[in-house]
Amino acid sequence: MSRRSVSVVLVFPLLALLLLVSDSPYPALPGPKRDAPRAIVALGDSTMAGEGAGSYEPGTDGQNGNWCHRSTKASVHHTRVPGVDKVFNLACSGANSEQVGITDQVRNTEGSQARQLAAIAREYRVSVVVVAVGANDDPRFADVLGACLRAWIERRADCARAMADEWKARVERMTPKVERALRDVRRVLQDEGYTPRSYTLVLQSYAAPVAPGLPFDLQNLAGCPLRTGDLEWVRDRAVEQLSEGLRTAAKAVEARFLDLAEAGEEHEACMGGEKADREWFTRLTVDFDGLRDEARARHALQESFHPNDRGYEQFGRCMSEFLATSAREASCVAGADGNLDAVVAKD
Repeated sequence: MSRRSVSVVLVFPLLALLLLVSDSPYPALPGPKRDAPRAIVALGDSTMAGEGAGSYEPGTDGQNGNWCHRSTKASVHHTRVPGVDKVFNLACSGANSEQVGITDQVRNTEGSQARQLAAIAREYRVSVVVVAVGANDDPRFADVLGACLRAWIERRADCARAMADEWKARVERMTPKVERALRDVRRVLQDEGYTPRSYTLVLQSYAAPVAPGLPFDLQNLAGCPLRTGDLEWVRDRAVEQLSEGLRTAAKAVEARFLDLAEAGEEHEACMGGEKADREWFTRLTVDFDGLRDEARARHALQESFHPNDRGYEQFGRCMSEFLATSAREASCVAGADGNLDAVVAKD
């Protein structure tokens, strides 16, 4: 008997066996059962959680120490993906890369977001995972803005000057941590039976919340108490370099990348002057009621200089456009109608 004849004799019984043990002649899709509802899942920090937009989910506005501030107006709730039935927002204000990845760390009373993702991936078919993280790692962006605010109060000119020398190094230390978190996300999905091609992983960067050129009467505690040189540095250097570090992390794990560095241009906090409804970011925001409560006082400024509901709506719009393409990278830029569009990066 020829080798070909032997192969045919062996292959047919094997195919028959596979059909007997399977309910379908077709290979099973990875992940949960075939008819499981599809989901988009958001991971990350305040920018993804929805900090600044209000309308926080029950249990995330300081209750029992949980300050995740997950908003029903977060950008993921404005992100449209055909066929997706369910939205999960696991992001949490203050989260760093470790908390997004696989960790035993507990922050804001919550543990690993990647492990929470794994539980969702067993019941739902996760189609898209969007991530925003890194600012709370070595860059500590919120602390930097706080230092610049103190520089304005004390009439010092050393905030941007002091930060500029070490900012790039901070971003470089952050990049491998974000990369590790993204690898953990891929790992938990792989463990649940997903292949890299069965879902989309997107890392987004950050938009500059402030910029120079705001009305002078708002460059104070009534709006944006930051020195002009510091405003310039935040917009032109800090946010741009942060985006470059995140772009590097996304490429390392073959994730898609959406750059928001210029997304808030002309809509930053205080830029609207008397027309605050043109702004996509919160001004200096103080929870005066919270100041009367010792447990809440530490979070009285937490919403300051974050996107507001209009900003998150625009970010969700841009993400929706990006996901509708097959591009590996795009930038959110205002179009002729004033809304954000996903402009695909040219090779």
